[in-house]
Amino acid sequence: MILLGVGLSIVVVLFIGLAVARKVDGDSGRYLVAGRTLGLPLVAAGLMAQAVDSNATLGNTDLTYGFGFWAGASLPIGLALCLLLTGVFFAARMNAAKLLTLPDWYARRYGRKIELAASVAMIGAYVLLLAGNLVAGGFLFEHFLGIDYSIGVLLIVAVVLTYTVAGGMFSDSYTAAAQMVITIAGTACLFTWVALTHGITVPEGMGAFDLGQLTDPAQGATVNWATLIALGVGDIVAIDFMQRIFSAKSPRTARNACFLGAAGTLMIGIPFSYVALSAVDIVGPDAGAAVLFTLLEDHAPAWLAMMVLAAIVAASCSTANGAILGTGAVAARNIAGIRETDAGRLPELKIFGAGKDPLLRASRIAMFPIVGLAVLVALRVPQTGILLTLAFDLMLAGLVVPFALGLWWKRGGAAAAAASIAAGFTVRLALFALTPTVYGAPNDLLYLDNDVITAAFDGWPTFIAFAAGALAYITVALARPAKAYRAATAVREPVPAAA
Repeated sequence: MILLGVGLSIVVVLFIGLAVARKVDGDSGRYLVAGRTLGLPLVAAGLMAQAVDSNATLGNTDLTYGFGFWAGASLPIGLALCLLLTGVFFAARMNAAKLLTLPDWYARRYGRKIELAASVAMIGAYVLLLAGNLVAGGFLFEHFLGIDYSIGVLLIVAVVLTYTVAGGMFSDSYTAAAQMVITIAGTACLFTWVALTHGITVPEGMGAFDLGQLTDPAQGATVNWATLIALGVGDIVAIDFMQRIFSAKSPRTARNACFLGAAGTLMIGIPFSYVALSAVDIVGPDAGAAVLFTLLEDHAPAWLAMMVLAAIVAASCSTANGAILGTGAVAARNIAGIRETDAGRLPELKIFGAGKDPLLRASRIAMFPIVGLAVLVALRVPQTGILLTLAFDLMLAGLVVPFALGLWWKRGGAAAAAASIAAGFTVRLALFALTPTVYGAPNDLLYLDNDVITAAFDGWPTFIAFAAGALAYITVALARPAKAYRAATAVREPVPAAA
């Protein structure tokens, strides 16, 4: 029954993704940002789908079960905070700028070199993000369906890549809407079942109002705040979030979609946190990793397990879809420098009706090596937490400051952006390699054994790297003459009243 439910959800998503692919009509603008025609429901569903994936769901439940409400709920709360901040400060302006990719803004504001640096950084971070989702999906298939982990990873890739290559943002948006229906239904049924059969219980010291989790480092306060900041601020420069904002039909739609997406993220994420708290009584305190899997396999009825697992797979596919589309576009447009008018730069290649638009063809082609790299990472580093943490922390450390200050402060120029990116990334990677744990998990990805930094330092690298990037930007901006500023008038133009 579980296999049937998961398989059916995959078939439905694949069918919808391929059915709407005809809307692309051989045009890169329609492929990458849906021709900027998407209404509020589709944009909001897409933003919510990117925030609610298998990592956020499984990571939320495992962390809440092991360490308390704020350890796990900081994931959906942080992502909701990101959408809230984006809606208040950035969404309307970025939609009005008529961009195709987020690095387009860095190019317009700072020039070609910063565009390249930002593009490489974003692709690197999103390869890790995509790999993390593939890992979670692979484990799910292995645990419940008996499918080999590697085969499960490849199965998810095959499904998502098929409809992403075909329909781009149109396929992403319509499948996200279906995926969110599945996810909301699964979340509601799970929470209701726990409440009616076992009751919602909160172990002592682990609830939302046990604020030692936010004030006492011994209770994980530093790590919890680092998670909130990394997601709430670092994810502002997420290429999949921004791709949906660019696709909205108006600045007002983009802004309101962020607010709806934030509410929806909390509506799904918080119930999972309380399910995890209740699981301490239901499955016992020693269930280990993947407590949600244990709850579904050993205690829940088969129909409920089917619904929840179908929801997790659907959400994971949506995040993978957005990551593949965004990175492919960035690789083709901002690294290779291909534009829709560059006829003749690429050979004619008929992939799902690619037509003669070179940017459309290049974006589709670029997806394959990026996905291949993500699969390699997922197979070689089969863990989710470290991959996701590193991805968001790198964006926070090196990309947020040039984006936010570049939009609101005229003084900074290309040199300030370069200093910020270099300082933030260098400090974050160095501290990552020297810290034995990452957000509470053992750092077995890249740890250099030393006696200087201990596990008590965990969480602080997020703040230190962000501060290093901000200090570098501000210092260079103030040291250089004002003429170093490169105007970005299209971004700073007032949003028309009719929007």
